[in-house]
Amino acid sequence: MSAPYQREFDFSEIKQALLNTQTPFPATLLYFFSDITEGELEKLKEIWSQVTTQRRRGLLEDMESLSENDTLLFFDPVAMMCLNDEDPVARATAIRLLWQSQNEALVPLFLKMMTEDPESIVRAAAATSLGNFVYMGELDEIKKSTYQETLEKLIQTHLSSDDVLVRRRALESLGYASHPDVIKLIEQAYQDSDDEWLQSALLAMGRSFDHRWDDAVLRMIDHPDLLVRYEAVRAAGELELEDARDLLFDLLEEGTDDDDLYFAAIWSLTKIGGDGVRSLIEINLEETEDPDEIQFLEEALENLDFTEQMNMFDMMYVEKDDPEDWLDDEDYIGDEDEDY
Repeated sequence: MSAPYQREFDFSEIKQALLNTQTPFPATLLYFFSDITEGELEKLKEIWSQVTTQRRRGLLEDMESLSENDTLLFFDPVAMMCLNDEDPVARATAIRLLWQSQNEALVPLFLKMMTEDPESIVRAAAATSLGNFVYMGELDEIKKSTYQETLEKLIQTHLSSDDVLVRRRALESLGYASHPDVIKLIEQAYQDSDDEWLQSALLAMGRSFDHRWDDAVLRMIDHPDLLVRYEAVRAAGELELEDARDLLFDLLEEGTDDDDLYFAAIWSLTKIGGDGVRSLIEINLEETEDPDEIQFLEEALENLDFTEQMNMFDMMYVEKDDPEDWLDDEDYIGDEDEDY
């Protein structure tokens, strides 16, 4: 049996389903929107405004969920179309739907939406999506001018926006940056008495891969606020903090009713690695019957395999002899005063 996205669709069938408010939109027809042709996209644009707001929102949310679970799906053209949707929830969802895109042409669009869109949920979503391009800029995968403009606008937005959520999302995206001003901004957020700012600071710390934040992250792993603990646990994994291993073991041994915290602790341990991590995951895998948890734990073991391979490579590299040690001092021939 072929996959749903391998079948051919008749646009008349799609149009009828989109405009029929008496029945839910068939899930199998969602695959029409993946890898849509230019001709089909033009037809979709012509009727999109006739689709109810609730359905437009639902369709974009369903596309987002599908793309998170199947990387073969490609909804970017539809998402680009919906960046101009009259509904702010649809615009924000369209931005999120582009989360994997490396299209540098999106940067000016997101910058404009972050600074000019009338709705804060859209401005916040744009600020979040710009984090991907900050990361790419750090890797020299986009033009320096694009990267510089992105940093400047994010810093400006963080400092001047009248909406707290937008300011927080801007800071979180700045976490990827090596810009010296970002350190001060993260410190200020960390010291804020508001737990939501603390969450954003911890997220930015994890993204920075800067070990100046190690102690700050470790102090928050047992924070009374659940969301702060969650971000601290995730940051510990991103920073690969070996000192967090026992704290995460303790957290899991004590148990938690929050699935997100449980999964975050397991995943962070796979990024840290070390004694006991594999045994812990294997024991949990043996004891659970939940299919979602089974899939997660199997993926966690794969990630642990990768971490252990990388650690082995690092050990081999460090243990290589330094070429300068190959010659004894007495065997070295050369002018000690010569400037090499």
